This record gives sequence, structure tokens and C-alpha cells, in this order.
Amino acid sequence: MVRRRGGGGGSVCWTRRKMAAVAMLGLARTALHRNGARLARSAVMTTAQRSVAHFTFVPEPEPAQYGPTQKMNLFQSITSALDNVLAKDPTAGKERVFNTPLCEQGIVGFGIGVAVTGATAIAEIQFADYIFPAFDQIVNEAAKYRYRSGNLFDCGSLTIRAPWGCVGHGSLYHSQSPEAFFSHIPGVKVVIPRSPIQAKGLLISCIEDKNPCIFFEPKILYRAAVEQVPVEAYQVPLSQAEVLEEGSDVTLVAWGTQVHVIREVASMAQEKLGVSCEVIDLRTILPWDVETICKSVAKTGRLLISHEAPITGGFAAEISSTVQDEGVAGEAAFIAQRVVQSQPHCCGSGVTCGPDQRADTVWMYLKWLSGERERERERLMECHI
Repeated sequence: MVRRRGGGGGSVCWTRRKMAAVAMLGLARTALHRNGARLARSAVMTTAQRSVAHFTFVPEPEPAQYGPTQKMNLFQSITSALDNVLAKDPTAGKERVFNTPLCEQGIVGFGIGVAVTGATAIAEIQFADYIFPAFDQIVNEAAKYRYRSGNLFDCGSLTIRAPWGCVGHGSLYHSQSPEAFFSHIPGVKVVIPRSPIQAKGLLISCIEDKNPCIFFEPKILYRAAVEQVPVEAYQVPLSQAEVLEEGSDVTLVAWGTQVHVIREVASMAQEKLGVSCEVIDLRTILPWDVETICKSVAKTGRLLISHEAPITGGFAAEISSTVQDEGVAGEAAFIAQRVVQSQPHCCGSGVTCGPDQRADTVWMYLKWLSGERERERERLMECHI
């Protein structure tokens, strides 16, 4: 094709240039499409890897002692607990349930003031990662109100709820496990459930308790954990750990989501190593059940604690040191404590890593413990010979 421009003798043939430009544009689009598709697939795979559950939730047996049950996830069981409590609370009403300004210090401070008047106060912090602006109100006001007034006043009817723990794609502001910060504070109770049944019973116990309570809710279980939950109100006692599986060789302790990880590891240990694990859900971080843990370690002689929070200053160190101080296993037994870190952190590439490797980490330490057990048995046999 020839397109004439201007006067009679001048002509410009641009067919070849156009064809070349079109061809290059087509190649560019193809390359862009392929790269885009590859990037999209990579993004989908990365998201899937971040979101994949690092555990398998196994529903608990349907409880018969609390009446009719209904299928609920953990989020729904929390709502059910609130409905039960507010329905019979004379200080409650529709006007008492409202959104607040986005100010954690104000939310908790307001809750303290309401609780001091004798009303039930349930403050919600979204998420536990953002509870730190309220740290002063919790530590210096809520926890010490009874002490500073010589027991004339208290804010014992205050409960602070907060989504807690790793979810697989929450990054630094939606993945933290700050329970250890609050375990150092006399005057508050800290509770973390492992399932919908436990969540409802423990939350109602916190609300009914005459001390301010912090109730951390494993956010990854909100929809991942589903089981038959009693419709009516019931309570699960605070400060009582629960032995989920009896064992004789090693004690595994965890709370929240990590309970499901150690249950899987306990099954692996029995199958692959012939190691019998006693699995315990601590449930209440403060004040914790020293008796149940020490009694178990006295039987097994070994303790492994797994939690999501960072290793340094984690609550597992408190459990380990208490068990050592109590000397529950006797001089002849070998006791080893290892804290397993499962808190995700951002790597240099900006990719969140960690949650899908939790069971592997616990498994590694468990094999180490079982190896120490065999070496200790050999040493004892040599001593006897």
C-alpha cells in the first residue's frame, strides 16, 4: 500500500515499517502476557503457601453435659458466648454494644471505667498486635486497681478480647503472639483457647471471673476450626491445664493453635520412633497450672514446649525454669527443655516464612529428645554394670 503525502511526485511507503511495528508489538504483548501469567502464578502460589494451614484441626467429641449443640466455627462460638452472657446481664443492652474510635488506649481505659462501676465490660482490640498502645492502661490501671485501693475498688468485670497468633499471611502487624508480655503482670489473667468448644467455655469463665482477663483468640482458627458447640452457656475452668493424650516418655506442652501441631507430632513420634507422648494444653497462661505440668514431667522425665511467640523471653522459659526448680523428675532422670519458635518473621525477600514448617521444627526437637533418652539409658546401664 502506498499513501501519497503532499505533491504529486512525493510518496512514502510505510507498509514494511507498519508490519514490523505490529510484529514487535505482538511479540511484546506475548512476552508481557507470559511474564504476567508467570508472575500471577507465582503470586498465587506464594499466597497459597502463606495461607496453607500448618496443622489439621480435629473436632473434639460432642459434649453431652451442656445440652443441645450446634455446628460452629471459633468465631461463631465467641459470638454465642457473648450472646449468652449479655442476655442475662442486667447491665447489658443494645446501647452498650457500639463501635469506638480507633484508639486502643481509650478502648481499654473506657472499659476500666465501666468495670469500676460494677458493669460488665468487654473490650475488643483488633488485633493483638495493636494492644501495645493500651499497655499502660492494662499494666498500671486494670491490673493494679484493686491493690492501689486496698480492695475498696476493682475492675474485675473487665475482659479484653483480641485476635492473636499467626495466620499465614498476616505479616508483621497481624501475626504476633504477645502473651509473654502480660504474664509478668500480677493482677490479670491471660487465657488462650484451642477450639470453638474451649473458646466459648473459657470466654464465659473470663467474663464471670472477678479479675480482669485478657482473652487471646487464635485468628487462624476463626473459620478453620469447626465442631459441635453447646448452644447454652457453660464454663471451662481457668488455670487448669488439660491432658489431651496420656503418655510415658515425653511431655509436650502448648496452647492455642500450636496444640494441634504437637498432637500431630505426638502421632508421628508414636508411629516412627515408638515414643509415647503426653500432650497437654496449658489453656491459661496466667496463672498457669504448675501442678499438672510438673506431675506429667515427673512421670515422663522429659519436657518439650512449643509456642508461636519468639524464643527470647517466651513463656516456655517460665515453664522450663519452674519444672527445674521443682525438681519433679528426680536426680536420676534426664530432663531437657527446648522452646520451639513458630512466630513468622519477614525474610530479606519480604516473604513471610515459618507456619508450614512448625511441625517439622517440633519434630526435630522431639527426635533430639528421644535420642538423648536412648543415650541416657545406655549410660545408666553402663553405670549399673
